[in-house]
Amino acid sequence: MSARHSDIILQRMMRFHPKIIDLTLDRMWRILAALDHPERRLPPVIHIAGTNGKGSTQAMIRAGLEAAGKQVHAYTSPHLARFHERIRLAGELISEPSLSAVLDECLAANGETEITYFEITTAAALLAFSREAADYTLLEVGLGGRLDATNVIAQPALTVITPVSIDHQQFLGETLGEIAFEKAGILKRGVPAVIGPQHEDAMDVIEAQAEKLGAPIFAHGQHWHVWEERDRLIYQDETGLLDLPMPALIGAHQVQNAGAAIAALRQLSLGEDVCIAAMTDARWPARLQRLRHGPLVEVAQTAELWLDGGHNAAAGQALAEALGRLSPKPTFLICGMLNTKDVGGYLRPLGSVARELVAVSIPDEAATLSAEETAAAARSAGLRASTALSVADAVQHIIHTEPRARILICGSLYLAGAVLRENG
Repeated sequence: MSARHSDIILQRMMRFHPKIIDLTLDRMWRILAALDHPERRLPPVIHIAGTNGKGSTQAMIRAGLEAAGKQVHAYTSPHLARFHERIRLAGELISEPSLSAVLDECLAANGETEITYFEITTAAALLAFSREAADYTLLEVGLGGRLDATNVIAQPALTVITPVSIDHQQFLGETLGEIAFEKAGILKRGVPAVIGPQHEDAMDVIEAQAEKLGAPIFAHGQHWHVWEERDRLIYQDETGLLDLPMPALIGAHQVQNAGAAIAALRQLSLGEDVCIAAMTDARWPARLQRLRHGPLVEVAQTAELWLDGGHNAAAGQALAEALGRLSPKPTFLICGMLNTKDVGGYLRPLGSVARELVAVSIPDEAATLSAEETAAAARSAGLRASTALSVADAVQHIIHTEPRARILICGSLYLAGAVLRENG
């Protein structure tokens, strides 16, 4: 089958429901029943929720498990360049024939009934996972947790909640406590839960939900600790201390994500070598990723080109800190954002590390802010800002000003995906 076949099916799936996001599990239970409940036939599941760090934490857990010789299924969203990235079967991205087959089956099982794109594609992932042997299944929540389409596993092996912060208020609630309640919806009776660093308001809610369910928690600051010391990562829990390499993923926030990943691997009774591999072998595209090949890199000439898909206030703070760790260099931002995001909250921390921002619209994305709107928000956040018609035009503008600049393309995973496609 050609790659186009799955694209055609995915386009058809977009028409089943008028809302892009509509949080309820009713439609999910219906299609899973029609598919004879693939969610009941999965390898042991590690379910991961949180506002920031889900993907990075999953990548580190997967690197550790694979170093232990385990076969690992993994589900993540959104994809960057192509849909196949969302579904990894026993360590490999799902093939085009396999993807087309499970999408076709889900279309047939659903009929003409309303269902969201995320729900029906999640059902397809679960169907694929149920048919191939593996030792573990890593499921990343799409949005929230309690009513997310992934929250259909009755008894996971482990749950993980990464740091919770303000995001998606229109769906999850206005306060940190309300959002934490939605994330804590993945907790299950009697199932151990690894909890990453949390604000007190979020932690209170998570602990209350865990107590109600009798879910033992292993929380940062209580049961495990992690810190950076002399360019090493130090992890400590009740079973001992680990002196590990720093994570391959850059930034202080990745130290916290690494701690959660190590805590998860320790819950699975895996050894120190596995934890080392989790630090050194994890790869996660568009998380402060250095681009080294492709047409955009050629346009940049002697300038450095980096890519990051973080898009909320916490991500902006983490990105500013991570940029501060790199060797000193004039830093310029190329930024495109969605109109659903807190643009000012994201950009304010970056004002201290960037000389200028060039705003672009996100190609082929209806919810993009215009380049002019993003530039105006950048100026309000204290950044010098201009606009460009495309990322390539923005790169050319910057290298004309500073040929040896560090250029960071940032603001949205949708922009990151467009850049990865453009850059081959």
